[in-house]
Amino acid sequence: MPKLRPLALVLSLTLVAGLTAHDADAAKKKRAPAKKAAPAATACTDFYSFTNKDWLAGNTIVGGSGSVSAMSQLYDLAQQQQRDLLNAAMQSPQNNVQKLLGDFWASGLDEAAVERDGANPIAPLLSRIDGIKRAKDIPPSIAALHQVGIPVAFNFSADIDLADLGRHIGYFTQGGIGLTDPAYYTRTDADSRALLARYNNYVQKILALTGTPADKLAAQAQLVIDLETRIAQVSKPVALLRDPRANYALVPTKDLGKTYKRLQLGDFIQAQGVKDDSVSLANPALFAQLDALINGLKPEQWKAYLRFHVGDAMAPYLAKSFRDAEFEFRGRVLRGQTAQPARQQLVLEAINSAAGPMLGREYVGRYLPAATRSRAEGIANEVRDALGRAVERSTWMSEPTKAEAKAKLSKLKIEIGAPRRDLDYSVQPMGRGSFGGNMLIASTWQHREEMKRIGRGNADRRWDVLPQNPALAYDIAQNRLIVTAAVLQAPVLDMAQDAANHYGTYGAMVGHELGRSIDKKGRLVNAAGELKTWWTPADDSAWDARIAPLSMQYSGYAYPDLKDVRVNGAQTLEENAADLAGVELAWDALSTAQPSLALPSKQAFFQGWAQLWRQQMSADVATRNAATSVHAPGKWRANGPLINQPAFGEAFSCTAATTGKGAKAKKGAPPPMQLPAEQQVSIWR
Repeated sequence: MPKLRPLALVLSLTLVAGLTAHDADAAKKKRAPAKKAAPAATACTDFYSFTNKDWLAGNTIVGGSGSVSAMSQLYDLAQQQQRDLLNAAMQSPQNNVQKLLGDFWASGLDEAAVERDGANPIAPLLSRIDGIKRAKDIPPSIAALHQVGIPVAFNFSADIDLADLGRHIGYFTQGGIGLTDPAYYTRTDADSRALLARYNNYVQKILALTGTPADKLAAQAQLVIDLETRIAQVSKPVALLRDPRANYALVPTKDLGKTYKRLQLGDFIQAQGVKDDSVSLANPALFAQLDALINGLKPEQWKAYLRFHVGDAMAPYLAKSFRDAEFEFRGRVLRGQTAQPARQQLVLEAINSAAGPMLGREYVGRYLPAATRSRAEGIANEVRDALGRAVERSTWMSEPTKAEAKAKLSKLKIEIGAPRRDLDYSVQPMGRGSFGGNMLIASTWQHREEMKRIGRGNADRRWDVLPQNPALAYDIAQNRLIVTAAVLQAPVLDMAQDAANHYGTYGAMVGHELGRSIDKKGRLVNAAGELKTWWTPADDSAWDARIAPLSMQYSGYAYPDLKDVRVNGAQTLEENAADLAGVELAWDALSTAQPSLALPSKQAFFQGWAQLWRQQMSADVATRNAATSVHAPGKWRANGPLINQPAFGEAFSCTAATTGKGAKAKKGAPPPMQLPAEQQVSIWR
């Protein structure tokens, strides 16, 4: 969860000018003209700074590095709510799931107990590995480790069937190596060799902690790296893994046991509880290599490999010696971290990783009132209706495309708070004596529930985001809007605010995402849920022509906190267009729901939008974001769409004439908050 969230202090700057006793002689002296301060922002010159003046003054960057934003503060709030929930579950659980969570939390916070537990949590797994005598014993051990959430040799997971988006299938994919890129094992440059040497040292540390005698560490570590190198040699380059089509190849499950007899993939499928008739296996060369290695390598080599991967996977949840070894290599070397997470954060991340849906269920019950859920659902439906009206009046969409868009919108699902279909929460009791043991119990449950996604009719069984983490997203494969419980609070949906504010915040974010269902991304999946482009070439051209001016607009905006740097309008184009669409659709929804809207409510709509994107960045963060982020900085996420909205100009009496039309713009002056009508960009209005 890489967010920079420095403490914010209120720093006030006082300009002192001429606060001296009046002196008749001094009054006669010629004084140098004082440097004029920049004029204060107004609604018509810089609506973002005008609206967020107090927040920007009260949230500054301390220490010269990092960032803070309205959204990062929402994330922090959700994290604190999770801790509060777990503390309550630890002290006074109200149901079985809370009992599990409370015990899990308590066991993780008890560092003394974790130290006493040592390597005991993984002792049964290591004992099983030690019991390997012959080649045929190796595949069952591989399958057993997958069952407890420790994938070895390869990865196997549930994902969408690209030929049938209504179901999940099992995907056999590459994995089983300890470094992040297969190329690290085969490159000969000095940096790669140095990294491999440091990895070798880490492997030795973990093997020592799992019981390997000191005089055998070097040889055993080399066996581990040799096996991983053999896997890496037949793995695909990382760049090729980004194309889903290139990593999709259906094969019948009934043939797996025959094709990969030594690897026993048929038995592996059964051990995971999967009964589907087909799986994806897109790299047969890798699995042929693994099949050959079962008999081609001595069991002792496999045992060293499996022991290391058990210790490596579980190291963050075991005694300090394990945690320190793991952090020194994976934390410092691979992730560039300078300090281990605080104990509470480590335990919270572990619970989210292994028992996230359990925590999500309780989070929804505690933090999502029925009134908030109802409000969120109502506005989302109104924004969807607004999108339908926009399609109907669109002048750039062809008639066949309009028909398909309306068909897709009619089937669009809106899921608020948590997934509609719940999980099976029957889990082995945890207790408070072993954090590592609880991690394995929870991971086994998580894997079991994940495997249940595989099969027909199961594709919508759960989300790929957790209810307790703020998120609002369009799921293109399932044609559904996902709104987590954690996002339904200030500043996204503040029930204490004016009703119109809800449309400017939550409604506009919904519009941003729902527009995806039928825009240039949504065109890739039709109303029937098929991977099939349903736009005409003319629609493609019309869309590109419609949003192209946004690229030029945003490229003219100065990047906050940086000198002589402007927003990259091409890099941020798609998100800028989605922001504009979101504001347009939310305004239409509000205007339709409340035709006689009073001026203060109209203003509350736009104020809500601007407050969403409050942000402060240090120069280093701004520099990185300017080069890589697909989002414009907060100032321009707020102002950019409003500059193109006539309704904004009307609400705040801003016109192109009063903000600089026809006059030569002063150097360094902000662009006007209302463009002339002929220069405004619109997508759905």
